[in-house]
Amino acid sequence: MDLRMARSRGSSWAAPVAQFHVFRFRAFPAAAWLLLGAAALVPAPSALTLKAQQAAPAAASQPSPATPAATPAPPPPASPHRQPASASAPPSAAPAAPISQEELRRLLVGKDLFLRGGYLDNALEFNEQGALIGHSPQGSYTLSGIRIDKVRILTHKVEFEGQRYGLHFLGALPDEDPTQAFDRVNITPKKKAVRITIDRELVVQEKAQKGKKKAAPPVAAPAAKPDQTAAAPSPSSASAPAGEAANNATSDTAEAQAEIAQASPAERPADLKSVTTTHSQAHANSLLEDAIGNVFAQGFDARMMAAMPDFWKLYYQAAAQKADYRPQDPSVLRQNTVDKKARLLTAFDPASNQFAQDHGVAGIAKYHVVVGADGKPGEIAVARPIGFGLDESAVDALRKASFQPAVKGGKPVPVLLDVVVEFRIYSGRTAVASQPQPGQPPEAPILPGPYSVQH
Repeated sequence: MDLRMARSRGSSWAAPVAQFHVFRFRAFPAAAWLLLGAAALVPAPSALTLKAQQAAPAAASQPSPATPAATPAPPPPASPHRQPASASAPPSAAPAAPISQEELRRLLVGKDLFLRGGYLDNALEFNEQGALIGHSPQGSYTLSGIRIDKVRILTHKVEFEGQRYGLHFLGALPDEDPTQAFDRVNITPKKKAVRITIDRELVVQEKAQKGKKKAAPPVAAPAAKPDQTAAAPSPSSASAPAGEAANNATSDTAEAQAEIAQASPAERPADLKSVTTTHSQAHANSLLEDAIGNVFAQGFDARMMAAMPDFWKLYYQAAAQKADYRPQDPSVLRQNTVDKKARLLTAFDPASNQFAQDHGVAGIAKYHVVVGADGKPGEIAVARPIGFGLDESAVDALRKASFQPAVKGGKPVPVLLDVVVEFRIYSGRTAVASQPQPGQPPEAPILPGPYSVQH
């Protein structure tokens, strides 16, 4: 028997909970993720970026022809993205290569990621900035584990296909890290996959300006007389560059729309209105990298921690400090220091969810609740999580519950109360009696074992 489950069965929790039934399922291998609290958060290595992996190859040093001493030409400053300049051409930055499919595979495939935003739909579309297109129900981060299996780059978008994972916390042993004592359980329906697309910025070729004559060499203007002032430039000449830029932008947009219209429906971007164009492949690459970082997270980073509810933040802060949770209000007392302890007054039975029922996730969880002098719940922190979105259900039920406040010296006082919650597998899912057909008498019950009656 697993030590964690044995310890759970042997524990006697002083809380109004129903009979405890634990379903222990086959555990998947746990992934060692970086799970740190916000108070002592160390940023995880930025694995979701291609910038560090796209260093330009070093240029081979070649001898340059001698130059006259009267006109020395200093060499351009060294740069990792600069190609060696030729003798006949001025130095210029080398054009960036598009992000390849193989680079994205190395970056994402087979990695244990999180889907930012907690979106629960298995078909999700994001625009160029990594913002969700349309709507999707949202849930706990414990239901947002993602492992990418396939990556496909199309002209106007990138497609990702993978599996969704849920986190089931087991309860850490004394010598274990509580933030890493969990199973990763594949919760994707059989023969299904999670499909995610991210739109791409369209790179268009910069058009040469036709009919533009070569600039004539400057001619020295006659010296102005003392009583003459310089003529101001005409408004038409000042607005010419702005109008030319607007025409170029309109032309790029028309070209992009025409190119998208010629593409097959499967290759078109999800949000046609938000597609932008650029002349820089490097800009398109950077935009795609940022979008991928806005959709996926590898482990816990500062952005993901900041988006979590307070009850999870307090849990990870205490785990990072390797200390028990302490309320932020120093006037909150412990239960053993009051004359009359606080207690729960209302019926308390947090709901389970379909993910937990389908995958046999049951057990007990523990939460710290600050009960105010008015009997209302205040700050709540996870003490022993269970995962699979059940902690969110428990905290929501705790916020709606009523408590009898603690009393000390004849006056109600705020106190820290530990509440233990039990989640069960509903027996009705496996013991549903078949209903007789209309007009037929109900069948006689079949007794088990040797008392079975053969009909």
